[in-house]
Amino acid sequence: MAAAGGGGPSVETGEGGGGDGPRTVYLFDRREKESELGDRALQVEERSDFAAFRASVCQTLGISPGEKFVITTTSRKEVTCDNFDETVKDGVTLYLLQSVNQLLLTATKERIDFLPHYDTLVKSGMYEYYASEGQNPLPFALAELIDNSLSATSRNSGVRRIQIKLHFDETQGKPAVAVIDNGRGMTSKQLNNWAVYRLSKFTRQGDFESDHSGYVRPLPVPRSLNSDISYFGVGGKQAVFFVGQSARMISKPADSQDVHELLLSKEDFEKREKNKEAIYSGFIRNRKPSDSSHITNDDERFLQHLIAEEKEKDSFTAVVITGVQPEHIQYLKNYFHLWTRQLTHIYHYYIHGPKGNEQRTSKEAGPFNNIDIEISMFEKGKTPKIINLREIQDDMQTLYINTAADSFEFKAHVEGDGVVEGIIRYHPFLYDRETYPDDPCFPSKLKDEDDDDDCFILEKAARGKRPIFECFWNGRLIPYTSVEDFDWCTPPKKRGLAPFECYNRISGALFTNDKFQVSTNKLTFMDLELKLKDKNTLFTRILNGQEQRMKIDREFALWLKDCHEKYDKQIKFTLFKGVITRPDLPSKKQGPWATYSAIEWDGKIYKAGQLVKTIKTLPLFYGSIVKFFLYGDHDGEVYATGGEVQIAMEPQALYDEIKTVPIAKLDRTVAEKAVKKYVEDEMARLPDRLSVTWPEGDELLPNEIRPAGTPIGALRIEILNKKGETMQKLPGTSHGGSKKLLVELKVILHSSSGNKEIISHISQHGGKWPYWFKKMENIHKLGNYTLKLQVVLNESNADTYAGRPLPSKAIKFSVKEGKPEKFSFGLLDPPFRVGVPFNIPVEFQDEFGHTSQLSTDIQPVFEASGLALHYEEITKGPNCVIRGVTAKGPVNSCQGKNFNLKVILPGLKEDSQILKIRLLPGPPRRLKVKPDSEILVIENGTAFPFQVEVLDESDNITAQPKLIVHCKFSGAPNLPIYVVDCSSSGTSILSGPAIQVQNIKKDQTLKAKIEIPSCKDVAPVEKTIKLLPSSHVARLQIFSVEGQKAIQIKHQDEVNWIAGDVMHNLIFQMYDEGEREIHITSALTEKIKVNWTPEINKEHLLQGLLPDVQVPTSVKDMRYCQVSFQDDHVSLESAFTVRPLPDEPKHLKCELKGGKTVQMGQELQGEIVITVTDQYGNQIQAFSPSSLSALGIAGIGLDSSHLKTTFQSIPVINGRELQNPLIVQLCDQWDNPAPVPQVKISLVKANNLKLTPSNQQHKTDERGRANFGVFSVLAPRGEHNMQVKAIYNKNTIEGPIIKLMILPDPEKPIRLNVKYDKDASFLAGGIFTDFMITVISEDDSIIKNINPARISMKMWKLANSGNRPPANAEIFSCNKIKDNDKEDGCFYFRDKAVPNKVGTYCIQFGFTMDKANILNSEQIIVDVLPNQPVKLVPEIQPATPAVSNVRSVASRTLVKDLYLHITDDYNNHTGVDLVGTVMATIKGSNEEDDIPLFNGKIRTLEFPFVKGSAEITSLVLAENSPGRDSTEYFIVFEPRLPALSRTLESYILPFMFYNDVKKQQQMAALTKEKDQLSKSITVYRTLFDTSKQLLDEMKCQVEEAKVKEAQLRNELKKHNIDISTTQQVPHIEALLKRKLSEQEELKKKPRRSCTLPNYTKGSGDVLGKIAHLAQIEDDRAAMVISWHLASDMDCVVTLTTDAARRIYDETQGRQQVLPLDSIYKKTLPDWKRPLPHYRNGKLYFKPIGDPVFARDLLTFPDNVEHCETVFGMLLGDTIILDNLDAANHYRKEVVKITHCPTLLTRDGDRIRSNGKFGGLQNKAPPMDKLRGMVFGAPVPKQCLILGEQIDLLQQYRTAVCRLGSVNEDLNGQLKYLHTPDMKRKKQELDEHEKNLKLIEQKLGMTPTRKCNDSLPHPMTDCPVPPKRIRREAARQNRIITKTDV
Repeated sequence: MAAAGGGGPSVETGEGGGGDGPRTVYLFDRREKESELGDRALQVEERSDFAAFRASVCQTLGISPGEKFVITTTSRKEVTCDNFDETVKDGVTLYLLQSVNQLLLTATKERIDFLPHYDTLVKSGMYEYYASEGQNPLPFALAELIDNSLSATSRNSGVRRIQIKLHFDETQGKPAVAVIDNGRGMTSKQLNNWAVYRLSKFTRQGDFESDHSGYVRPLPVPRSLNSDISYFGVGGKQAVFFVGQSARMISKPADSQDVHELLLSKEDFEKREKNKEAIYSGFIRNRKPSDSSHITNDDERFLQHLIAEEKEKDSFTAVVITGVQPEHIQYLKNYFHLWTRQLTHIYHYYIHGPKGNEQRTSKEAGPFNNIDIEISMFEKGKTPKIINLREIQDDMQTLYINTAADSFEFKAHVEGDGVVEGIIRYHPFLYDRETYPDDPCFPSKLKDEDDDDDCFILEKAARGKRPIFECFWNGRLIPYTSVEDFDWCTPPKKRGLAPFECYNRISGALFTNDKFQVSTNKLTFMDLELKLKDKNTLFTRILNGQEQRMKIDREFALWLKDCHEKYDKQIKFTLFKGVITRPDLPSKKQGPWATYSAIEWDGKIYKAGQLVKTIKTLPLFYGSIVKFFLYGDHDGEVYATGGEVQIAMEPQALYDEIKTVPIAKLDRTVAEKAVKKYVEDEMARLPDRLSVTWPEGDELLPNEIRPAGTPIGALRIEILNKKGETMQKLPGTSHGGSKKLLVELKVILHSSSGNKEIISHISQHGGKWPYWFKKMENIHKLGNYTLKLQVVLNESNADTYAGRPLPSKAIKFSVKEGKPEKFSFGLLDPPFRVGVPFNIPVEFQDEFGHTSQLSTDIQPVFEASGLALHYEEITKGPNCVIRGVTAKGPVNSCQGKNFNLKVILPGLKEDSQILKIRLLPGPPRRLKVKPDSEILVIENGTAFPFQVEVLDESDNITAQPKLIVHCKFSGAPNLPIYVVDCSSSGTSILSGPAIQVQNIKKDQTLKAKIEIPSCKDVAPVEKTIKLLPSSHVARLQIFSVEGQKAIQIKHQDEVNWIAGDVMHNLIFQMYDEGEREIHITSALTEKIKVNWTPEINKEHLLQGLLPDVQVPTSVKDMRYCQVSFQDDHVSLESAFTVRPLPDEPKHLKCELKGGKTVQMGQELQGEIVITVTDQYGNQIQAFSPSSLSALGIAGIGLDSSHLKTTFQSIPVINGRELQNPLIVQLCDQWDNPAPVPQVKISLVKANNLKLTPSNQQHKTDERGRANFGVFSVLAPRGEHNMQVKAIYNKNTIEGPIIKLMILPDPEKPIRLNVKYDKDASFLAGGIFTDFMITVISEDDSIIKNINPARISMKMWKLANSGNRPPANAEIFSCNKIKDNDKEDGCFYFRDKAVPNKVGTYCIQFGFTMDKANILNSEQIIVDVLPNQPVKLVPEIQPATPAVSNVRSVASRTLVKDLYLHITDDYNNHTGVDLVGTVMATIKGSNEEDDIPLFNGKIRTLEFPFVKGSAEITSLVLAENSPGRDSTEYFIVFEPRLPALSRTLESYILPFMFYNDVKKQQQMAALTKEKDQLSKSITVYRTLFDTSKQLLDEMKCQVEEAKVKEAQLRNELKKHNIDISTTQQVPHIEALLKRKLSEQEELKKKPRRSCTLPNYTKGSGDVLGKIAHLAQIEDDRAAMVISWHLASDMDCVVTLTTDAARRIYDETQGRQQVLPLDSIYKKTLPDWKRPLPHYRNGKLYFKPIGDPVFARDLLTFPDNVEHCETVFGMLLGDTIILDNLDAANHYRKEVVKITHCPTLLTRDGDRIRSNGKFGGLQNKAPPMDKLRGMVFGAPVPKQCLILGEQIDLLQQYRTAVCRLGSVNEDLNGQLKYLHTPDMKRKKQELDEHEKNLKLIEQKLGMTPTRKCNDSLPHPMTDCPVPPKRIRREAARQNRIITKTDV
């Protein structure tokens, strides 16, 4: 070697030395552990060989040339002479070792470069990085690293283990993600290659060292599971830097001793760029296994454990990613199951093998069971999450495989070597559900989210809008590529072998090899779908592993049909009941619904009435089946995939409701017995009773009496059901069972003023502890108590459930006073006088201040300065009194002297009290009266004064309270008593009223006794009085002179006099007290007045004559007559009442009730009502039943033997009140009034006679009368009896029988009267005759004043289903009333259109009585007849004939069996009664042509026309008939009907004439084809015209909806609510919910309210109390206005005086009332009038204090107009200002120009309109002193604004939904018009028209008109056609669509 090294250059050396220039290599000497750590750079000369290189190494490192060592690459490849040039390259790192396999004693660093490949630039723009497709791409990044591991482990013979470790434990360093596999590992060179971007497996040969000598494609395997999926040199780098900021690659090849480690980080790249160093260069650390000495950073502590595990591994690769993005950490933690499931889905077939995860089959050992992908996550303080992907059972492929019933395998061969294996799986429908799996993490993500409102769909299609095929590349899922379908597995346009829905029950997968390009990040295929759908792609079916060359579409269809028949299961609906609509559903889903009584489901039969239970409902329902619903117009038994069941909830006693749920939610596993037991248990499980215990003592016993302050112990409550089980909530989870039960405790104090809650608590069950109430120690008040425990519901606090009371328990107890602790004085009885004993009441209290009783003996002690005191006794018991306390001592004046009296009661806690008393002089002992004379003389009618003095026993004037001196006169009745009060001074003048003695006729002696009644021990003083009679007028007397006799008329007498007569000879006389008649003088006549005439003859009065009295002519009128005399001494009157009596009977009035016609020998059915009257028409009532015999009826031939005569009954309208009150008078046997009180009076009647008020028992008053009041009567029409009975002394007194004639109510509608011309005929398309409608009341009268909108007319065609109007019945409203119409109350329906089609129709009129009730008329059946005959038409349109004149009759036949009818304009058959003929004539288009002739050589034929039709059996041309060849002729069928004056339109039939038979036959075929084309063209045109009309209408609807939406949006903007057009219903719903919540919160806020109880509004005539009619926002203004109106606040306002009077009577006059009809409204203020400081619209002066009319501060919730009248009257122009100074200033200025009204201030002052202010009467008290009589506050303005906003938002939501709906309809219609089907129809129409034109040219016929006459086209500006045309067009469109097209 030395020679070699030292030899000179030679030719061989030069060639073998390799290298085009000098090279630098880096040497690591690792022979010994003490070798230097760093590397040595060595220059290798140009053309150098191995020997020279070795010598240079020895020289550089100081090694002896003879020493043994080896030089290797970092891959442990020894450098020798043979490989020197290819191994020793520029920049290579080499080792000096003792042997090739020597362990590295210390680590080395290998310089590398990883400049990206040029493909980085070439292919950099191909794809964006990780297009997420709406998903988090992190799982796909991890998949890139798993791809590398799968490739690395592909050659493993044992287990292929791949681990993903997530290190999120902060104690072990910062977050990191590590992917570790046990694959073959990488050499340092391979690791260098990995770092080069875009270096794919195909380019790793050439310039780079690689273990790939060239890429070799793996052999084909099933599903291409060849692990060859690490491919492009891109994914790994992209993945690690997507996940984090740094990647550490650690790898060890299987045959190497060294571990190679490479670190790439974003931080290093940025540092190198900043330092302008080479970016793509670095070092690979080569070290021995488990050497972690270089890991010194705490952030990477977890690496030490990872590196320590290297000892156990033969080969491995670990990718450690640090600097993980924070959002990735959160995703990996929070969605662990989600992304592991996604990875399982991607590698499903690698994990489970080619057949996938079939759970139904046993697992066999195979080459795919050795892949273990394990994921573990480590978090601080948590158990590590570890999962093997093989254990995940809910990835989508597993779900697809295990829900499939069968599979269809196939293979696709594309151009080139591309092979695609495919499988389709079928997921059957099982009774009530699709088994097609949904993604658990993204449910229904791709399902059809459109809500089809036009039809009811029980369940969406199984697959929805998801594509069929997922795509796998080399066995690995390509997630963003899927294939929708292939032509052979897409649903056919027409129904095929299997139903359409079966095509939505398939899923599939495609497996490709690497002949198909995928993106570098393996997210999408580049060209898969294009290649598969290429026309040259060949599909074959795989059957039993063999390819079958057969038609794939036919095979698939048969397989799908077989799956449907074998695996799909449906429900059988039986016992069909009919088709209904369901108004409880949205309008578009209300019908039709077929109803059934039974179903058969999975072998079980469910029938109506059967007990069932539901599943998957919240709560679960238990009940009995009512019926089954199936959407659609079905008839009879049918199979269907679902439906609904109506269930009556059980037990019905608790749950009276019906639930409708999908049939799918019936529990098929439950037995009926179990449901029945549940129902029974449900009743037993309801709460039944309470269990109460006292765990801490202090138990409260029932009816216990407890001293005040005694505590009640803590209560433990249990709620028990009938089984004795405890419960905390209502049983079960159904029927509201989730409601919790609470226990409410109340302690109620019972008092005379009512019950009062003093304690109220609610306890809920705490789960682990029971219902519990704490000890109560605050019950101090005395009285009777009840402790009540009540179970209530959690949310509503209701104490009943399902109509039954919840359990409760009440314990009654009493609280009494405690023992005495202190005392106070009771109410003393002043005054206190010297020497007079008095009592001191003493009240004892316990510690709580309750009155207690003294039970022990006690000795009081008294102390008072200057007084001697003693007492008699002290009493015990409830009323303790110190009796007989006497005070003696000096008192200086009559006003008395004050003393402090101290009372001591030894033994009490507080034992003394001071009593202040005022001691007055002693009681009176003597009375002194002046004058002193004994006899006094006075005249009757005068008074006499006395001077009195009251003296005590020491003759001192004494005064005391109630010292009243009386003077009582005796000797005559009714003498006055003189009284004087000497309480204050003890002396006074005693006088009083004049002494007036009645009927005094001479001098009379009286005695006066003067005494003090309150002082019996004071001796009275007596005086004698001589009384002289008075000479003044004392008595007035009236007499009626009859002849020589004068009859006295007493005061208030009732005089009965004949009606219409005159009372003459009335006289009067006057007397004085001595009964001396007084001479009438002129002066006296001036003082006499009468009330029945204004003019009095003075001369007559002087003679004692009174004016004559005119008696009223009507017995109903009574005259009150009064004579009065008044002077200075007396006021006299004498009055009497004149009651008119009927005069002698003079007239008979007869009225015949009932029919006026009677047949011979028959009885008159009606009644003759006879009224007897006098000359003035007064009915004479005073007839006894016996007097009826005097009444006779006579007539010629009249038999009156059966005549019955009775008295007339009292008429009353049904439901109304009697005119007069019913008053009962007790009488004796002679009919004299009996004044016996308290006799029970009852009213006896039949049950069907109802009286209101119902209290029919009364008692008589002191006059023997009972007033039953005014009754309201409700009874059947006709006569009814009732009788008054009295019970007196246990005997029944029967009163008269009262007959009531119940008359019908003239305002109650009972029927509709319809008048019309019943003889009129209704012709099709014409106008109905006028209908006149009246509403008839009970008394057969017409009700007027009815709103015409309440009258409607319905018309429908009569069908077999009955006479009820269908939902689509045509509705008409009544016409406006004309001037010449009849009286009010008639409604007219004029000019209503008769239907176009003949038939029987039903017309019914309706009157809307209220929201729920409609009064219908009788149904009018009308026959619509045909209109006037117009034209002759065939029954069936014949084909266009093509004939010739040859011998064959068939070739000459024009028509055969042709029936012609006459129709009107609307194609109704008519003319049945016409008789005539039909003339058939042949005509040509040109008259000069030879005209063919009929058989027999005739030109015209005649056919009979009878019964509306003509039958033409055969019409044949003559043989050899003339005529031009190939010419069109016409047969004209002309009707000739003599009975018709008008000419009808003829029927023309064109035909083709030929001379040549063959040509005729050809043309006949063409003619037939022409007819078929014409018919098709007509149908198509009708379809397109209808579609265009529908489209125009939809466009109009869209425009209207847009305008409405824009208007509402602008309105919302005005309210500062800006809603953009992109924000849809959810946003509006959320905004609306927030506004509603704000409004509710505002309403809940407390605000001022009036607590004065309002008057109950018995009728609409009562508005309520004034305090409740208005509201005021400002508190200060409310206070002062309420006070100002305080006297009126309680007043009830009524609309009418009658209502006011009724309230007055009801309250016995205690309630003040104000009727509005009694207010003079012209004096009411003008509410628009300006304030008085404005003059002529200008400001007269500038006011202060913010003046405003008080009335303007009021707001009225209801009846605004009436309230303005009330408060306008009450407040007038009252003005309110801030304060008194402002008010005075305002008044001072206003009075300069005008009157100033009352002024109020917000501070509570008032200045009256006269200027007076000040004093308590003009100062408002505080608000709390008004006792609730204050106006309430209105709802806050913000609440009203919110209400407007909510209303607008609700309208806007409706408008947006409407706009969306009509837009959807329009788009659907546009889409429908552009569907391939419609395009095909348009194309077919064009082709038909083109062919028709060609055929007509061939035939030589007149071209067919293009216009379609089947539909009218009205000329209007609006594109929306009229309703009738739209309906007809839509109907025809439906018919055309279903049938012809």
